[in-house]
Amino acid sequence: MPTAKINEMDLVLDEGSSESLLSVLRGALHLDGAKQGCDNGSCGHCLVLVDGQPAKACCLSVPEIAGRKILTIEAIAPDDTHPLRRAWREERVANCGHCQSAQMVAAAHFLASSPCPTRRQIQQAPRHVICRCATNPRITHAILRAAALQSGD
Repeated sequence: MPTAKINEMDLVLDEGSSESLLSVLRGALHLDGAKQGCDNGSCGHCLVLVDGQPAKACCLSVPEIAGRKILTIEAIAPDDTHPLRRAWREERVANCGHCQSAQMVAAAHFLASSPCPTRRQIQQAPRHVICRCATNPRITHAILRAAALQSGD
């Protein structure tokens, strides 16, 4: 049987399943950080890291994740002391909150390659997630704060 590693746990996959990764995360695994939004990859609210790269969980079927390593927000920023969660809270980013887990996943991926970004670099970075309630300026501030917290500043 094929497997995938989700947040460091091995998951045996049903290779005949047409279920999406998002359905598995939210259903069988009770990991609700990735949100169901558009179901076609447009909004990005279901963003996770697959083999270290941003991917939209609603667009991946169970057979497509065989042999891959998936990280969700629950593993990336596991508690309120994590720099991303702390920065999001301190900058009061969440308005509706629906996209915020995915925004943090995108920020974690960005900060892994740009640990000391400028405001301009953050604003020019690829946008994997759409925020419909206009908290983008706060998200930029939170990413700057998270970078400072991670570096110990």
